[in-house]
Amino acid sequence: MMLEYPIGDSGQVLVIADIVLRRFSRYRQRRWYQREAGGQLFARFVETRIIVEAATGPRRTDVRTRTTYVPDRKAERREIEDRHREGLHYIGDWHTHPVMLPTPSGRDVTSIVDSVNKSTHNLNAFLLVIVGQVEPPRGLCVSTYDRSGHCVRLLSSVESPVSM
Repeated sequence: MMLEYPIGDSGQVLVIADIVLRRFSRYRQRRWYQREAGGQLFARFVETRIIVEAATGPRRTDVRTRTTYVPDRKAERREIEDRHREGLHYIGDWHTHPVMLPTPSGRDVTSIVDSVNKSTHNLNAFLLVIVGQVEPPRGLCVSTYDRSGHCVRLLSSVESPVSM
């Protein structure tokens, strides 16, 4: 299984591969004692498709509590270099929230916008995926953020619009 997300009127489609969806599912916080988990997202660009083929994390050096996830930035830089050698490009981050249907927190937005602005890249925006307790696609909040902080929530091709 994979999920596809049309990106506005750009003609591009974000594709989240099955291996990445399995990683998300593995760390969904369905029990009271499970801590937030997260990592980075890496993609390959094939014509109009952005194919998310890899998701890293969580790492033993990340700070993780029930409602907090702070990644090890030094480890993230190494992951970006390693994946780049494999032909994959860093395109954003993912992490879990202990709720049924997640939305980004203010801290999440600040963090991804900071990443967009401090990173060297040619992308229009970075991707942020928040993983909730409900099975994908409903349990995923998939959004893009540009340098100004403008957010676009993406809906999978099998999802119908829901109110947030």
